[in-house]
Amino acid sequence: MQARRGQRWYAGSIRVLVFVIGMTCAGIGLLTAAKVERYRVEGRRSGYTYLSEENQRLQDDDFANPGLLWVEQGRELWQQKDATNGMSCASCHGDAVESMRGVRSHYPRFDPARGTLINLEQQINRCRQERMQAEPYPYESGALLALTTFVGFQSRGLPIDVRIDGPAAPFFAAGQAFFLRRRGQLNFACAHCHDRLAGQHLRGDVISQGQSNGFPIYRHTWQTLGSVHRMFAWCNTSVRAEPYAYGADEYVNLELFVAWRGRGLPVETPAVRR
Repeated sequence: MQARRGQRWYAGSIRVLVFVIGMTCAGIGLLTAAKVERYRVEGRRSGYTYLSEENQRLQDDDFANPGLLWVEQGRELWQQKDATNGMSCASCHGDAVESMRGVRSHYPRFDPARGTLINLEQQINRCRQERMQAEPYPYESGALLALTTFVGFQSRGLPIDVRIDGPAAPFFAAGQAFFLRRRGQLNFACAHCHDRLAGQHLRGDVISQGQSNGFPIYRHTWQTLGSVHRMFAWCNTSVRAEPYAYGADEYVNLELFVAWRGRGLPVETPAVRR
């Protein structure tokens, strides 16, 4: 009799344990689904949604995300007085946590002073030249990537919201035309992969929508951080087309169009990608 009671107690305990584990796994699954859903807006999908769970966890963990190394470097550069007039970024803008909140979301933007479209990297260098009387950082240099990532990090979670009307309209149209134009020996346009084939497999990889809300990104293929213009150039080379120089007007126009394609998606800077 006592043995049977023990068996019933053991069986009941196992059922309870299985139930608790099941409910815990279901809860984790719901939390994961809710987290991923933040990266989808009206059919627009961040590259985050195409990542493996391992890479998603890597991006989410501020202690493991390798892009945070550039954020910390940018934090130091924000305070650094390397200008001839003794000014730093902080001299004008103070605490970046407050002053730079939302800035990343609105670039590229039309600059009335220059009468053209500029991206965040160009705005940083403009400040260095005009306000700090310092030399501009070379495009894709460690310092420019670090400051761009640090500024972008302050807008993490905010939706991409660029202006494409008014004086920005012709630049947007030029970027859209670039996105749709065939190029290279493979005769492919950006739209072929990132509109028509998004979600399909290319060898062992999944083609994403090519959204830019995570840039600058740490890319495993590069084993370092890179700007969206580096990605544009990489794509051009992949279709066997001659890439433009980083910072070229063609790429800044394309950057505006791609940002608009991802409107509403949250800033992820610095994102992790394959």
